[in-house]
Amino acid sequence: MASTLRAKSFLVAAAFLAGTTLLTACQGDTEGADSSSKTGAAAAAGDSQKGGASAAPVGAAAKSKGVSGTFAGGTVEYLAPGKHIVNANGKEQQFWVAEDTKVYGAGTICGKLNPAADTPCTVDDLEKALKSGSIAADVVMKDGIASKVTERPAPDEGPAVDDSGSGSGAGAPESAIDGINKGKGVNGTWFGNVKYLAPGKFTVSDMKGTEQQFFVAEGTEIWGYGGICGDENGGEGGQAGIECTEEELKAATKGTGVSAEVVIVNGIATTIRDDH
Repeated sequence: MASTLRAKSFLVAAAFLAGTTLLTACQGDTEGADSSSKTGAAAAAGDSQKGGASAAPVGAAAKSKGVSGTFAGGTVEYLAPGKHIVNANGKEQQFWVAEDTKVYGAGTICGKLNPAADTPCTVDDLEKALKSGSIAADVVMKDGIASKVTERPAPDEGPAVDDSGSGSGAGAPESAIDGINKGKGVNGTWFGNVKYLAPGKFTVSDMKGTEQQFFVAEGTEIWGYGGICGDENGGEGGQAGIECTEEELKAATKGTGVSAEVVIVNGIATTIRDDH
C-alpha cells in the first residue's frame, strides 16, 4: 500500500514538472515569435521610410523634362527672380538661369557697346538689365535652364575704316555708333511694335516679328496719338497728335511696347508716330 502511494506521488510530480517545462517552452517560443515579428516590422517600416524619403524628390529632379534648344533672334523679358521669357518667331518660352549660365553682353546687359557681343556678364547683370526693359538676345537652353544668353548687337556693323579709306591698323570692328557716324546705319520705314532696349536705343518689329534696332537723337520727332502720349481725341480740347518726349517714349515702350510707325535714316529714327 505504501509503495502504491509512493508510485502515485512520483507520477503526479513527474506530470507536474513535465507540464511546467512544456508551458515554459511554449511561452519562450511565443516571446521569440513576437520579438522576431516586431523586429521584422520595424525593419520593414524603416526600409520603407528610407526609400520613400529619398526616391520621390531626387527622382523628380533627375528626370527633368524641360525644353532644350536654341532660340535665336528672340527678345528676352524679365518674369521673376531667376526666371525669364524669350519670344522667338512669335512663340514664348520661359526659362531659368543658373550659377553656371554664361551671359555675354553687347552694351545693354553689361559693358560698353560691343558689336562682338562677347563681354562676359553675370546673371545678376542680366536680371538688372531686363528689369529696365526687354533685350534682343539669343538663348540656348537645356532642360529648361539657359546654358548661354547672348545679347544681339546693333545691326550693320562693319570693319573700321580710317580717313584714308584703308582699314585701321588694329583691324578692330567698329561700334554701332561709329558705323552710324560713317553712314552705315539702316534706312527705311517700319510699321510695328516698338520696345525699349537701352537708354537712347529701341527696337521695332516688322509683320514677321523680326526686330530692327535703332537709336533716337535730339532731332527725333516723337508724335503721340494716345499710345506714347496724348490721347485719341483729335477734336477741340483733345491732345491727339502732340509731340512727346524721349522719356514718354521710354515709359510707353517698356514691357509689351507700343504700335508705331518708325522712319529710320542711317540707323537713327527721324520720326516715331504711334498709331493709336
